[in-house]
Amino acid sequence: MEAKTNTNIMIVGVGGQGTLLASRILGNVAIEMGYDVKVSEVHGMSQRGGSVVTYVKYGEKVYSPIIDKGEADIILAFEQLEALRALPYLSKNGKIITNIQKINPMPVITGAAEYPQNILETLKEKCNVTVADALSLAEQAGNIKAVNVVLIGVMAKNTNIEYSVWTRVIEKTVPEKFLEVNLKAFELGYNL
Repeated sequence: MEAKTNTNIMIVGVGGQGTLLASRILGNVAIEMGYDVKVSEVHGMSQRGGSVVTYVKYGEKVYSPIIDKGEADIILAFEQLEALRALPYLSKNGKIITNIQKINPMPVITGAAEYPQNILETLKEKCNVTVADALSLAEQAGNIKAVNVVLIGVMAKNTNIEYSVWTRVIEKTVPEKFLEVNLKAFELGYNL
């Protein structure tokens, strides 16, 4: 059997949290590093508040962007419940990087369900997890919508890709008017 050469990253959050921008940044970094890259479209209800999943796969040769259960090397979760929902997709040696933020899904808002308790503790018992208060760091950077780039910074610190590659790609990918905030958000996540 051939050794695994691809890296599978699953990005989970809710509509409006910037999963698409995050997947573009990750895909562009992989391209910059010379890898074959496949990025999926949004799966799920992408309107504000709905669950959103995107996939980024890169390596020597990637044939499909889809990540099946047990295949994600990294799950980047912008919200706690989404991290828990994605847990079955994590590989046995994979890692979850999650924001501590809680965003109530529609069943909780309508009173049909309760937000699950002790999610972070459950994740810590079941897998390798890094927890970040990305919302506070995004606010410190100047915009609460920069949670996505804060979490990319946290993830980037654990790669062998140079800091300058990440910032160069962010400069090429993020619109000019949001660039300063996003570079600061990345730096804060990276230095967490």
